[in-house]
Amino acid sequence: MYNFNMERTAIKVDYEEKEILLAQYAKAMGHPVRVQILNLLNRQSCCYNGDLTDLIPLAQSTISQHLKALKEAGLIQGEIMPPKIKYCLNKEKWAEASQLFESLFNPTQS
Repeated sequence: MYNFNMERTAIKVDYEEKEILLAQYAKAMGHPVRVQILNLLNRQSCCYNGDLTDLIPLAQSTISQHLKALKEAGLIQGEIMPPKIKYCLNKEKWAEASQLFESLFNPTQS
């Protein structure tokens, strides 16, 4: 998904898979609206896209772009239920991201 070897150096850097995953999750969470969406979804089982616009005072198109970034990172999943889309945390990826961040912030605990 991301090419992390496009640095301005001639030296090739090898990254561990967990480092690449952690960077992808961090990038996906790199906006306060996305963190807010994740917090909302973490507190409840699922949420419809229309409900998010009631909870977060932004345009539907803006929220959709943030949902897209979270979905591309695998942190959330959407189920189309016309005319709405139901969004939930991807529990497996959420647990993986949690463990990766925990190992970054508390390396002696891993």
